Amino acid sequence: MEVEKTFENLSIELKTSKGKILVFADPHIAFELSRGLRIRIKFERKLAEFVKTKKPDFIIILGDVKEPLGIDAFTRKLLLEFFSELRDFEVIITRGNHDGKIEEALRDFENVKVVHYYFIDNFLFVHGHQNLPDVKFEKAFLGHIHPAITIKFGSIAKRVKCFLRIENFLILPTINPYIEGFDVKEGIKMIPFLKNSKEGDVYLPDGTYIGRINFI
Repeated sequence: MEVEKTFENLSIELKTSKGKILVFADPHIAFELSRGLRIRIKFERKLAEFVKTKKPDFIIILGDVKEPLGIDAFTRKLLLEFFSELRDFEVIITRGNHDGKIEEALRDFENVKVVHYYFIDNFLFVHGHQNLPDVKFEKAFLGHIHPAITIKFGSIAKRVKCFLRIENFLILPTINPYIEGFDVKEGIKMIPFLKNSKEGDVYLPDGTYIGRINFI
């Protein structure tokens, strides 16, 4: 239940003309080896179970579905296992910088589409590592920088994931509970169309509003 609550807090649900969307960012499946872990965490299995309990009409993954830049046998195996659990759902992947050759691994999944961006009901969905597409939108949702902030409790400082809102852009934290995240002041520099932003509003995963922070 604790893991399910974590996924709940790190994802969002939106109502659209196509029904309820479940949106999350940066799962980085097959991350263990690159992060120096010697054991299999198997978090992607728990993530698939969470998705099924939410029963969305469709799913948007905001890029970096996988960790390795290419496709090795281990990554392919985990991707096939994960998306086999989601065959009953339409899945949109907005391609991230880690998603090279992902279509090769997922070519047998007719329910999965890999796109550079997705647009519905004036909502724009992108990964965030490239320039914005030439479309008009009211709100945009992205990932890429794994936003986090450092909170101090007396003499103890702890980095925690957060949602970062800059005007009509909402940046989601990574849904992977084992990946910490980047400080927002550094991470914002990695988004071409937001790198010159001066401030943004920070929310903890449970919805608590932390306040407006300056990036300069």
